[in-house]
Amino acid sequence: MNTVLVVADDEWVTNDVAAGLSDVRATIVIEADPRAVTTKAAEISPHFYLIDLQVGSMGGMALIRSLKADMSMGKIPVAPIVLMVDRDADSFLANRAGADQWIRKPFTAQELRSVRDAVLPVG
Repeated sequence: MNTVLVVADDEWVTNDVAAGLSDVRATIVIEADPRAVTTKAAEISPHFYLIDLQVGSMGGMALIRSLKADMSMGKIPVAPIVLMVDRDADSFLANRAGADQWIRKPFTAQELRSVRDAVLPVG
């Protein structure tokens, strides 16, 4: 069972994630407030993060940078980060922020599962 920490404040995004990862291999934890993500991550030790580019007052890019810093300091476990972007051109932003993968919204369940499978170890 994998735990994914979803950071998004749009209901349609969280609904699409829940539908796309509704198989038995995922526990989904949703956090709408990017300022609470470090605390939540320390509590649940997610296997990967799924972060919306447009979330709250912090934004996905700043949140990824903050998470990467917290990981490097040992405050939270190291885990892959996937950024949900609005356009293919935003993949540049995902790379610049340090995301391990990106996915364009809206996405299909198969696309989301493929990204999950790409960032998680087999087994």
